[in-house]
Amino acid sequence: MQIIRASDMGFCWGVRRAVDMMEQQAAGGLPIISLGSVVHNEQVVEHLRGRGVGVAASAAELSGDRVAITAHGVGPQVLQELREMGKEIIDTTCPIVTRSQRWAKKLADEGFAIVIFGDPNHKEVRGVLQWAGNRGYAITEDEIDSLPGDMPSRVAVLSQTTHNPQRFANFVALLLRKRIDRISDLQMINTLCHATSGQQAAAEELAGLVDIVVVVGGRESANTRHLVEVCQARGVATHHVETESELQPAWFDGRERVGVTAGASTPDFVIDAVIARLEQFSSAVPA
Repeated sequence: MQIIRASDMGFCWGVRRAVDMMEQQAAGGLPIISLGSVVHNEQVVEHLRGRGVGVAASAAELSGDRVAITAHGVGPQVLQELREMGKEIIDTTCPIVTRSQRWAKKLADEGFAIVIFGDPNHKEVRGVLQWAGNRGYAITEDEIDSLPGDMPSRVAVLSQTTHNPQRFANFVALLLRKRIDRISDLQMINTLCHATSGQQAAAEELAGLVDIVVVVGGRESANTRHLVEVCQARGVATHHVETESELQPAWFDGRERVGVTAGASTPDFVIDAVIARLEQFSSAVPA
């Protein structure tokens, strides 16, 4: 059984930057609390906890004076609340997310309605919506008809950074087609993460080469779920696991080529453990 790695997978530079920043801040021995999980991956959270980075679900639960903003970012109200609490803020927001936030604020201030193609419950999207003030709407393809009829005719479209480029393009086209009579000015800002897009392209290529794909990453990780969708769309058997313990030998019966890819928040040590387990399965397959 041949095991093939995707050409691009695992920690993106934004996640690696956030993790490195938190580790460096905790290395001095001063307490640091992350406002929410740094990324949607429990193994990374536990890794950081072992190095002195705690986690609080909300500002009300914070202890200590040093607070880390996660890679997903937050809205201006949260930052203001932390300042009023006298907290020292360590901002590890991914620069690509920061760019989305700035565009949302700039265009909202100019009178545009801000339509975000994304999950309104995702932490990144909630933060960007706050930067858009009361002019923001987060929807998916199926929810375009839910946009209010009295929405401003000048519309700016952004995307959750982890979305697939083709889906975003299709969304913009659908929005224009459905709302052309109500839109006088449409601005499309490409807020997609090129690292995530590259991983999705690599996953699609991998899916065309193998009999089965294992996608490694957190259950709550949007970019990992998108990798699963990309592989499934190619018609290849696909399994999403968080750790090597979830692998089932029966999945690989009769499989000659196994592909492995991983989300942008999946650390190297988790990927290596999955591949090591697959190698054990491979060596157990009769010749």
